[in-house]
Amino acid sequence: MCLAIPAEVIELLPDGMGKVSIDGIEKAVSLALLSEIAVGDYVLIHVGFALSRISPEEAKDTLDALREMGELAGELNLAGLAG
Repeated sequence: MCLAIPAEVIELLPDGMGKVSIDGIEKAVSLALLSEIAVGDYVLIHVGFALSRISPEEAKDTLDALREMGELAGELNLAGLAG
């Protein structure tokens, strides 16, 4: 399964790179596949590359859903149901 994670661009770096924040965690990624990216834009990140620009609302909704899935997985582990 491949999963792209929403991230906010917080700094533009040389050579088509940028620093993003993924729910508070900062990471340098390639922005080379996208044009006209600016600080404050939200992008989908997969294996170190920004693949597409998304709206802030879509980023929030996706991060919220991922958090809920993580909480559910934790609850299933505690109940001995995940495996």
